[in-house]
Amino acid sequence: MDPVIVAGAGPVGLTLALALAHRDVPVILLDEAEVLGGAEGLRQARTCVLGPATAALVERLGYGGLRGDGATWTGWRTLRRRTEVLRLDFGADPAGAPVHVAQYLLEKGLRTALSSRGSVRVVSGCRVDAVEQDARGVTVHTKGAEETWWRGSYLVGCDGPRSTVRKLLGVRFPGRTAVDRHAVVTVRTELPEPGVALLHRDPPGAPAGQEITARPLPDGRWRMDWLLPVHGRQLTSDALVERLRAALTAWCGKVVPYELVGSADYPVHQRLARAWRADRVFLAGDAAHLMGALGAQSVEEGLRDAENLAWKLALAVHDGASDLLLDSYEAERRGAVGTRLRATDQALPLLRANGAWQTVRHSLLSGSARGQVELLTDSHLGRGGTAASTVYGRSPLTVPAPRSSARSGGVSSLAAECDTRPGEAVADVDVTALDGTVSRLRDRLGRGLVVVLVAPGTGVWESRHWLTAGLMPRLASAVAALPTGAELLVAETYPGATAHTVLLVRPDGHLVAAMVGCRPAELYSYADLARGGPPAPAGSRDDPADDATPDEGGPDRPDGRPGGDAAGHQVSGRTG
Repeated sequence: MDPVIVAGAGPVGLTLALALAHRDVPVILLDEAEVLGGAEGLRQARTCVLGPATAALVERLGYGGLRGDGATWTGWRTLRRRTEVLRLDFGADPAGAPVHVAQYLLEKGLRTALSSRGSVRVVSGCRVDAVEQDARGVTVHTKGAEETWWRGSYLVGCDGPRSTVRKLLGVRFPGRTAVDRHAVVTVRTELPEPGVALLHRDPPGAPAGQEITARPLPDGRWRMDWLLPVHGRQLTSDALVERLRAALTAWCGKVVPYELVGSADYPVHQRLARAWRADRVFLAGDAAHLMGALGAQSVEEGLRDAENLAWKLALAVHDGASDLLLDSYEAERRGAVGTRLRATDQALPLLRANGAWQTVRHSLLSGSARGQVELLTDSHLGRGGTAASTVYGRSPLTVPAPRSSARSGGVSSLAAECDTRPGEAVADVDVTALDGTVSRLRDRLGRGLVVVLVAPGTGVWESRHWLTAGLMPRLASAVAALPTGAELLVAETYPGATAHTVLLVRPDGHLVAAMVGCRPAELYSYADLARGGPPAPAGSRDDPADDATPDEGGPDRPDGRPGGDAAGHQVSGRTG
């Protein structure tokens, strides 16, 4: 089995290598840097804010020390002048709070997790300088410590904003330069509310339009950012210290003791690569997109790229995959990032304007009137219209709208209602595995498809009692017959779902479809769609043979044999 070659060993490349190794795919990880590094001050100042789903991904891949290396925020405050205008409390649901971690510690934790993966070979001190492709794989030449040719099944360029892989492919990288600019420090000090992040607009004594954020890190450290004029001069060390002392005075009433750990002055660019796939070569992370205005986190989006691509490449390596499946990476991720960049571009002029905060209206941002304070806060917390998209509504792997049916009052009798749309990230609920193990749904993601049966009341019984009752025997048989690996789980409840709802979930946690009861043909066709196969034939949705209710018997497979589609036809020999 030829390995997947990953160029670049930053957070995205490391996460992709881990996710592939987790699925038993060999990896060659080409690391241009000999060691973690760069200027010490900049290294200390770089941090990452990970949302709950992304933090769960990193922990699932083996970085068990994330919560210790990072700070899980307990709350968020937004102030204007001397007034608190918005406050959020994460204390009631710590699992839903962002995790803030220094980037060098994130990389160190991911590298430690990689060290136990024998299927990943890390090659340090080398850089890609040539790429060749053929029908069966890619050949990559590197210079530096290892000046040689490497053979792989696929290549993924995670080699940053100046990506050599992207340049070798001739892919354009259009966008805007310096849409925002920040001065940032990492400082050890005591602020009034440890664990609570802070956004302060127009602090006392500062020029109109000044914006400061303070985000807690472990061990009494804080990252503080000041919004600067885009085309202004770089702040001197004395000017930066003066700003720091003014902020501490505004928040604490005086200049409290502090230790300056690191600092940086950097512009924020907005760019989006024209293409993210060229046959067997893919782009991910900063090689594919640049963002960072309004609190957007490039690392967060890059880790989403890695999660989305890993399971698709694993299918391709182990079983072969259709072009539809591999193309869906660009369709889903480029579409999501592009939507976020467009929304940010539209919000920037409104949110960066001096003077009073006004009401903002725009369908891309909210769909209704929203105050600037809510919009700005949502942007920093990864929520709302300018946040990371969790819906792949236009994906080729997304189930189309149900066909109406006269006997169900205009709604497909096979579609189930729930609060998650097809293509959207599923809610993280408690689930029980067939062996009785209870965990969170996010903890079960990653390897194959997940089938969740919503069955109220099962939580009070041991699994041995309900494994042979109701839908379970037929559903377990149907899951075992799916065209790709899948795990069957049971949930007491799911938002918006009724009893006997069956959810089919992708390895990256996005919903494929929600169904009513056990219909093996429908489940099979949706699983085939999720791996890049065709959707169910239109006529099959109203086929009486598929109308088994939760209380009725039904065929374990559409035609009693593996390989049937939703209409009972034999599936072709296509793999993937």
